[in-house]
Amino acid sequence: MKKNILYIMYSCVFVGICLIPSVLMPFISTDSTTEKRKLSEIPKIKTEDGRFNTGFFSEFETYFSEHFALRPQLVTADGYIKSGLFRTSPDDDVITGKDGWLYYGDTLNDFLNIETLSARGINNIKNNLEIINDYCNENNVKFVFTIAPNKNSVYPEYMPTRYVPADDTGNYERLSGTFGENFPFCDMKEVILSTESNIPLYHKEDTHWNNLGAYTGHKAIMNMLGKESCPEGNWTVRNDRKGDLAEMIYPTAKADDTQVYSDYEYNYDYSGRFRGLDDMSIKTSCDGKTGNLLMYRDSYGEAILPFMAECFGKAEFSRIVPYRLDNIGGENADTLIIEIVERNIPDLQKYAPVMPAPVVNSLDIKNLKVCQDITINQEESGNYIHIFGELGDEFFISDNVGIFVTINGITYRAFNAFEDQLLSRSGESSDNGFSLYVPVENSTNTKNITVISINENGTAVSSQ
Repeated sequence: MKKNILYIMYSCVFVGICLIPSVLMPFISTDSTTEKRKLSEIPKIKTEDGRFNTGFFSEFETYFSEHFALRPQLVTADGYIKSGLFRTSPDDDVITGKDGWLYYGDTLNDFLNIETLSARGINNIKNNLEIINDYCNENNVKFVFTIAPNKNSVYPEYMPTRYVPADDTGNYERLSGTFGENFPFCDMKEVILSTESNIPLYHKEDTHWNNLGAYTGHKAIMNMLGKESCPEGNWTVRNDRKGDLAEMIYPTAKADDTQVYSDYEYNYDYSGRFRGLDDMSIKTSCDGKTGNLLMYRDSYGEAILPFMAECFGKAEFSRIVPYRLDNIGGENADTLIIEIVERNIPDLQKYAPVMPAPVVNSLDIKNLKVCQDITINQEESGNYIHIFGELGDEFFISDNVGIFVTINGITYRAFNAFEDQLLSRSGESSDNGFSLYVPVENSTNTKNITVISINENGTAVSSQ
């Protein structure tokens, strides 16, 4: 009898504990700011046309899982238990490392040197960056391209020992190895790794570099541009930051990650509306400084923005893709910086920059064959006709080919870029894409288009 009573009491306590999140749900709501994302809304039983919502139960399950009482606290407890006892993460997007270090899950393939780009993909990106560099030279614009290294490329010692990199070369090293001496590449990985600092240059619980790491990168870029960098000031360290990775698995934990602050007083101002450093476009001005900067950046550009803004009379920091490069030169930007994080290197063979396609006077063709395995699309895009598509494998005689498009007797150099969204293949990747923007005045008749690929030996394949 006593055992039965104990079993009943145990069951009641267990069920009671399980019911607490549901019972308290009307009184304790989950804060979406803590979750750092928009939470689902309570589903409706009927649709707008009055019919029964067949997805009601699955939608309600999602709603309940995101709104039950004490959810952030329970998620935080789960995160500490799994990371502390089992050295694992409750979220696939976060890797729990040693000594409390956290890493972004999307960087794992780069760390392991697996699922890397093909040789053709690497050469495609090299060709695209060379087209941008040539365009900048023609318009008297200084250009610097740089790659912000993943955190586990700089601090691999804190990664879990179960992750062993393959004996291969990663995308960063393979791409940087294709650049000639005259290409304006700022090797940020070498810069960061060669910097002696008692303070880590990346956050312990965040994806990104800290202010000191960003300043280190800023100095390297300004050195390549031949310009004076922002004054350093005196650095102080405070444990007052909540990292983006910690937010994901410890949502209610206090902000105790390290940030480094400079006491330098900035003089630049924001131009126009400014809401935050994650704005798609941010414009600044700085009295007493010269030069007009256009910097395309990602989230790594947030910490570096104040240093760059302090060094130019005018600056625009953009996250807009595709890059808009037809507004550089002349009275517009005289300096172009493109920064991208290591894990996003494959994106450089997507989405051709918006700029007039370079005109080519002649092609050095030694052997020519015809292949009609090609997809060609075109659409109006402002002052341009955007021509894009995909070539069959026969067009790629080798892993390094240039792609040229002839319209109305004029031949243009195309980007080796795959427009996945415009081709209704969003999220897919391909090494066979091409894309270019032809000024409208040069494309009155775009029905007769010839696409030619040429490798380094002059062997060519034409669509006609």
